[in-house]
Amino acid sequence: MRNEPIELAAALAGFDQLWSPRIVTRVNDYDVRVAKVAGEHVWHAHDDTDEFFLVIEGELRIALRDGPGGAQREVVLPRGAVYVVPRGVEHRPSSPGGASILMFEPSGTSSVGDRHEPVPDHVDATMGHAL
Repeated sequence: MRNEPIELAAALAGFDQLWSPRIVTRVNDYDVRVAKVAGEHVWHAHDDTDEFFLVIEGELRIALRDGPGGAQREVVLPRGAVYVVPRGVEHRPSSPGGASILMFEPSGTSSVGDRHEPVPDHVDATMGHAL
């Protein structure tokens, strides 16, 4: 990790891949990751950790299966909004118009969770890439 300030806009300008998070820095045992997103991710769940999202640019939608009997709902996050998906909740992030996001989660957490549907080619199943 760098011992200098990191400008998020510059970090995001350094890559083009969608749904392929980059590790900006670490805080204790947590990664601070940024990603560019567009279209749909994959339905997945993180069994042992919450997942924090902050929208830097654009709009992020998160479909959740957290109602009675797995009922589905959607939260919409405009620029500057934050949301935490609780551990164990199935969710699918998406962004019809594209977005840049920041995520905060334990180091080693898979971008497709512990349980997920088949991963399409446009989604990078990773524990995060270095900037």
